[in-house]
Amino acid sequence: MAVFGRIGEDIRIIMEKDPAARSRAEVFFCYPGFHALLFHRAAHMAWTSGLKFVGRFASQLGRMFTGIEIHPAAKIGRRVFIDHGMGLVIGETAEVGNDVTLYHGVTLGGVSLKQEKRHPTIGDCVVVGSGAQVLGPVTVGEKALIGANAVVLSDVPPGVTMVGIPARQVMPRDRSGTNDEFAAYGIPYGDLSDPVAKVLEGMMGEIQNLRTRLDDLTDTTPTPAPAPAPDVITDDP
Repeated sequence: MAVFGRIGEDIRIIMEKDPAARSRAEVFFCYPGFHALLFHRAAHMAWTSGLKFVGRFASQLGRMFTGIEIHPAAKIGRRVFIDHGMGLVIGETAEVGNDVTLYHGVTLGGVSLKQEKRHPTIGDCVVVGSGAQVLGPVTVGEKALIGANAVVLSDVPPGVTMVGIPARQVMPRDRSGTNDEFAAYGIPYGDLSDPVAKVLEGMMGEIQNLRTRLDDLTDTTPTPAPAPAPDVITDDP
C-alpha cells in the first residue's frame, strides 16, 4: 500500500509543477522522470538487500528507457520531480531530499576516486536548473535555487540563489520570508544580474565621480599671476 501511496505522490507533484500535464494517465505513461523514479526504487531496494548486480541491472534498464542515470545506491526523497530529465546523472553517494526539482542535464557528481561520501547532498525543496553541475560532497541547503548551467563546488546556504561558473550567490530566494512559490529552472523572482558585473559597475561609477571632482578642483584653482618681465639693459647712453 505504501508503494501505491508513493506513486500517487509522484503523480500529484508532477501535476502541480508542470502545467503541460493534463491527466494522471498522461503522467503515468508518458513522463520519463516518473518512470526513472520507479526504476530507481526497484534498483535501490535490490541494492540495499545485498543484490548489487540486480540493482545495477535495474538502474541500467532505467537509463536505457528514460535517458536518466541514477545509481542504485543513491538516496532519493519523496515527491521528487524530474522534469524532462534527459542526460540527468545522480551519483552513488548522492542524497536528494523531499520536494526537490531536477531538470535535464543536471549532474550530481563526485570529484574523488576514493570509496567515501563524494557526491552532493541536496536539501528539501531545492530547485536545480537544467545543465547545472553540483560536484563533490557539498551540501545544498533547503529551498536554495541553482540556476541553469551553474557549477556548484562548495556548500550552498539555505534559501539562496546561485548562478555562474563557479556558482556565486546572487540573492536570497525569498527576501520577505513569505514567497514559497515554485521557481521553474531555478530562476528566482527579481534581479538575477551577475554580482561581479554589479561590483565592476559600481567601481566604474566611483571612478567617474572622482574624475568629476578632480575636474571641479582644477577649474576652481586660481591662476597664478604672471612673473614680472626682467629689466632690459641696453648699451645706449
